[in-house]
Amino acid sequence: MIFLERLTVVSKIEDYALLGDCRGAALVDKTGSMDWLCLPRFDSAACCSALLGNESHGFWKISPTDPIRKVQRRYRPGTLILETDITTDSGTIRLTDFMAPQTRESDVFRLVEGVEGEVEVVSRLALRFDYGGILPWVQHTDRGIRAIAGPECVYCTSDLQVQVDEQTMLSKFHLGPHQQAAFQLTWTRTQDPPPLEKNVLQTLEDATTWWQEWSGRCTFQGRWRKEVQQSLITLKALTYAPTGGIVAAATTSLPEHIGGVRNWDYRYCWIRDSTFTLYSLLIGGYTEEAKAWRKWLVNAAAGNPSQLQIMYGVAGERRLTELELDWLPGYENSSPVRTGNAAYRQHQLDVPGEIMETLHLARRYGLDADEDAWRVQTAVMEFLETQWEKPDEGIWEIRGDQRHFTHSKVMAWVAADRAVKDVEHFGMPGDAARWRKLRDRIHAEVCAKGFNEKLGGFVQSYGSDDTDASLLMLPLVGFVEANDPKMIGTLRLIEDRLVKDGLVVRYLTESNVDGLPEGEGAFLLCSFWLADNYALAGRESEATELFEMLLGLRNDVGLMSEEYDPHHKRMLGNFPQAFSHVGLVNTARNLVGEGGPAEERGHEED
Repeated sequence: MIFLERLTVVSKIEDYALLGDCRGAALVDKTGSMDWLCLPRFDSAACCSALLGNESHGFWKISPTDPIRKVQRRYRPGTLILETDITTDSGTIRLTDFMAPQTRESDVFRLVEGVEGEVEVVSRLALRFDYGGILPWVQHTDRGIRAIAGPECVYCTSDLQVQVDEQTMLSKFHLGPHQQAAFQLTWTRTQDPPPLEKNVLQTLEDATTWWQEWSGRCTFQGRWRKEVQQSLITLKALTYAPTGGIVAAATTSLPEHIGGVRNWDYRYCWIRDSTFTLYSLLIGGYTEEAKAWRKWLVNAAAGNPSQLQIMYGVAGERRLTELELDWLPGYENSSPVRTGNAAYRQHQLDVPGEIMETLHLARRYGLDADEDAWRVQTAVMEFLETQWEKPDEGIWEIRGDQRHFTHSKVMAWVAADRAVKDVEHFGMPGDAARWRKLRDRIHAEVCAKGFNEKLGGFVQSYGSDDTDASLLMLPLVGFVEANDPKMIGTLRLIEDRLVKDGLVVRYLTESNVDGLPEGEGAFLLCSFWLADNYALAGRESEATELFEMLLGLRNDVGLMSEEYDPHHKRMLGNFPQAFSHVGLVNTARNLVGEGGPAEERGHEED
């Protein structure tokens, strides 16, 4: 009899690899343990949640029974198909894990093959629905098990004999060279008929072809092509195919500080991410994905601009009610664990700027015209004209008092600037003269109130003495030149105060601007922004050195989280993080392309 081991410590964040079918996602560690599984959507209640607790909250581990001596893993070239070679004293097995984006069902496939020697292997599947809070009813079937709880049902099938112990599916088997064992897990609704079993080997071949054909369309050339291609694959995997929405990350509540409370649900689509993501897709040559993302954005932003949100669900859902799951202890006891995100109700003034920048960028790159896009833009501008002078919660979604954040005002300037350029360069109907006056007025106010003469640089908010990494965006959107004395002073402040061990933190959390306890890691996107600023300022060697350092922080399969702890040398925050991979793609383009980071963004002559 094989008994379920409980209270196992989960792996470090960087030890996980992503599986995805462009609808849902899973995370698998180096030992073959799937500790996170959300089907059929990214934001579905996980049926394996050991990542945020322990094995009693759900997992699926396929691993040798003998102690592991060595692990080597990789994605098949140009794919998201994970191959893990696990070696023990008795031999080596290869575990191939994947999901199938070319099918309509929500499946996970696991194929185990003997490589050398004879290895005893055990598969233990403990499904625990609703983030580990519900123990399902597990029944034997002719080919495996069926787990049911309310509306949800999961089947797991295999050629192997299985037993059920403590509501856990158990299989123990031996593999010699070239011998194989395959598993298929499928999510369905309880009332649906049993799913059809697929030929795992054929599905693997089809999935490989699908991914390689997709990644083979990447048009990015030159240095770092391989790294850029892998990040684009990650962004594709984080795309919800039915709508084109791109989630910020595949997880919820992975902490920005171990043991802390900065644990948020990132399985939603932020408007802010749109500009950076669209730019990345266009850099890679993925115009169809860019069109789909633009369509998602237009649909999500449609309606009364006063009701515009900073984020939406993957299908455009507006209500993202935040809840705390008190039965989960959190990753390394970092609680609370949250689902939903209360920040969806915040007022963030930069969002109109992100919308205008995104749709302007689409026109610059020659995407097919979209009349609805301009209707949304004109409505956004009408709203912005009455709102830009108000305080907001800012880019970092503070949960403290609203302020006049400098970055927010700059993005209001971006909105007006792109509206003017869309009229003058693309012939869109609108009052360019009025918007030009608005743009000039905002620019003058930011320079007067957002610049601290004593410190010699732009600061986090009007009247503040604090700096903020979001100010690195000023030259990237064309608000100020990188070699302008004001920006040189701003960069110096950021280097002095926010650069820790070569990486950039967003702001000093001890200032209590966000109303939360202090402490978090370096924010990787901001570090990419710093490299962009170095390049724009003519500091090319420093830009390349920093970029190479950031590439070195990726895990063994090329994934990055939201943040990094340079002291303990480990990843922090939700994983994998779209923003970090977007930063990688954009900075690579900026370093190899003529004209530098802001060439495509906001530097046209009026």
